Amino acid sequence: MSLTKAKIVDALFAKNIFTKTESAQIIDTLFELIKQSLENGEDVLISGFGKFSVKEKHGRRGRNPITGESITLLPGKVVTFKCSGVLRAAMNGEVDQGVRNSSQSCPKKNQTDRRKCQCLPKNSNVNNVANVV
Repeated sequence: MSLTKAKIVDALFAKNIFTKTESAQIIDTLFELIKQSLENGEDVLISGFGKFSVKEKHGRRGRNPITGESITLLPGKVVTFKCSGVLRAAMNGEVDQGVRNSSQSCPKKNQTDRRKCQCLPKNSNVNNVANVV
């Protein structure tokens, strides 16, 4: 069973905060903002949910699966989605606090001397690598 826009509106209305008309307007506005951003080639990042990105597809050769005829596929744009670690953990029944484990190595470069790490701010706590990466 799919989650539809009508079901989202009903769920928002069920919270008894907005009327059904206001709920529909809020959802329509949200989707319109997302569509406008993607049309402009901008990424849409929703914390704790995921990231929508626009990717360029180059023209390429393809084949008609029915006739077997070789055809040229035109270049275009597609939207991709990458879910957040929080959503992935929830889907897999895991608990994710959104924080990486502390260690004595650089979180990106596997360096053992964290003072040489360029990916952390200068004033960061050496033992705290939360929210890095």
